[in-house]
Amino acid sequence: MGELRIPWYRSPVKREVQAALNQRSDMKGLMQSLGHLGLLILTGALFWFATLHLPWWVGALVLFFHGTFFAFLLNAFHELCHKTVFKSKLLGNFFLNLVSLLIWYNPVLFWASHQEHHKYTLHPPQDLEVVLPVKMKLVTFVKAAVINPWDFYERISGYIRLSLGRLQGEWENHLFPGNAPEKRQILFNWARLHLAVHIILAAISLYFGAWQLPVLITLAPFYGGWLLFLCNNTQHLGLIDNTPDYRLCCRTIILNPILEFIYWHMNYHTEHHMYAAVPCYNLKMLHEQIKDDLPICPIGLVETWKGIIEILTMQEINPNYGFVAKLPEKASQ
Repeated sequence: MGELRIPWYRSPVKREVQAALNQRSDMKGLMQSLGHLGLLILTGALFWFATLHLPWWVGALVLFFHGTFFAFLLNAFHELCHKTVFKSKLLGNFFLNLVSLLIWYNPVLFWASHQEHHKYTLHPPQDLEVVLPVKMKLVTFVKAAVINPWDFYERISGYIRLSLGRLQGEWENHLFPGNAPEKRQILFNWARLHLAVHIILAAISLYFGAWQLPVLITLAPFYGGWLLFLCNNTQHLGLIDNTPDYRLCCRTIILNPILEFIYWHMNYHTEHHMYAAVPCYNLKMLHEQIKDDLPICPIGLVETWKGIIEILTMQEINPNYGFVAKLPEKASQ
């Protein structure tokens, strides 16, 4: 895969405004991180109480909500990998390590891949993290919505494979070439650490008879994924690749404040790609600065998915079809 230089278009922002938007805040980072984790502690405590004192279906319902909120730790992990959430490196690394352990995501592998995704967004083969077009069927959503044993198998088997020092596929071998053994070793050691932590957690739970603990932590990424699926898959789905304009290969959507919070503000996805150094909690302010230079942003998940389904229907007829968003007439070109 040769070096590729893409002349990316970014909506203009005054230098002093951009400098202000780039400012990281430990206070805002703690509000975002502890707010999300606090919500999980609350749903986890309610589930534990329900298993001891309430009918089984109440516990099952609470657990579903716990998994729904837990799934969005993937977005927390994403933002923490960008290292823009906190001004303090110590706080940033602490929460990154914690969240990566909780969701079974290897930060070494993810960040190696995600850097390429940002540099070469939707320009294969340089970016193989997201490749269009994506085949999306109802069964895909159903698998992720309630209980997802397929993802559990893939993620755990992937961790076991990496812990044994084995890479797989073109993308992993590209990201961790054989002439960089130190980089590979860090990747493998992370996988071993994650497995060890969850094995110890399972042993402690077995010893104390606290079966709720692994259900609330180790297994939590694998149930209740419906809302994360509906949010995360809006980011690029149905758009065009091989374009130097983030407005055409990324999608910004407007969500209510609660959903925006647990989504870690990634609904402002065009803005995130344009200015990746801007902390997630400042993306709404960035959006206000450049919204007149953007395509129309759909409001809410219903409107967003109505448009995406229309695009996917077109792609069933013509697999090469990609939606080209209409830019406002006064937008910068």
